[in-house]
Amino acid sequence: MDHFHGKDALGHVAEAQARGFLSASEIHGTEVPGFISAAADAARDTAVLLLLAAFLLPLSLLQLLLLATGWLLWRAGRSAWLGWARLERLHRILVQEKWEIEHNRDQEREELGILYASKGFSGPLLEEVLDVLMADGDRLLRVMVEEELGLSLEKIEHPLQQALGAACGTLVATGITLIGFWVFPPWGTFIGALLAIGLAGAISAIYAQNRPIPAVVWTLGIAILAFGAVYFAAGLLQ
Repeated sequence: MDHFHGKDALGHVAEAQARGFLSASEIHGTEVPGFISAAADAARDTAVLLLLAAFLLPLSLLQLLLLATGWLLWRAGRSAWLGWARLERLHRILVQEKWEIEHNRDQEREELGILYASKGFSGPLLEEVLDVLMADGDRLLRVMVEEELGLSLEKIEHPLQQALGAACGTLVATGITLIGFWVFPPWGTFIGALLAIGLAGAISAIYAQNRPIPAVVWTLGIAILAFGAVYFAAGLLQ
C-alpha cells in the first residue's frame, strides 16, 4: 500500500496537518474544550436564555428556576458528550498513527525529516534527531501526533471536568440573573444577565490571552442586539 497515497512526503504532511486541524475543530458545536471555556460558554447562553424567557413569556421566579434546572442538565450533559466525542476522535487518530509507525517506518522517518528540517535542523544534526525519535515508539507517536497533526495531548481534559465547568457557569449565570429578577423586576433581569454575559466574555478572553475589553463589548453588543430584536418584534406583534 502507498503510504503517501500518490503524494510526495511534503504533500502528505500538509494533508495530515489539515486533517489534524479538522479533528481539533468542534464539529458538534461551538463550545471549546476546557473547564473555564465550558463555564464561560454556558454562562453566556444561560444569561441570554433567562433574559429572553423573563421578558417574552413572562415566567415567575419559580418557573425560571425550573427552566434553569433543565438547562443546567442539558448543558452539563452536552459538555460531557462533546468531551467524549473529542476523546473518541483522538483515540482513533492515535490508533491510526500507531499503525502507520509500525508498518511504514521509512515513510514516517521521511515525514519527520521534513517537519524538523522546517524547524532549522539539517545535516548530521537532523539525522541524529531522527535516530533518537525513531528509537522510541511511544515518543515517536507523541511527536507525530503533535508535530504532524498539530494536536496537543496536554490540552485534553476529562469530559466530566468540562461538564462540571458547564454546570458551574450555568449556576453562576442563573444566580446573577435571577437575583436581578427578584430584586428589581423586570429590568433587574436585564442588568443581571448583561453582568453575567460581560463577566463570561472577560473570563474567556483572559483565558485565551485576548484583549478583554473588546471581547466584553462585542459579547454584550451581540446579546443586546438579540434581545432588542426580539423585544421590539414582540411589541409590534401585540
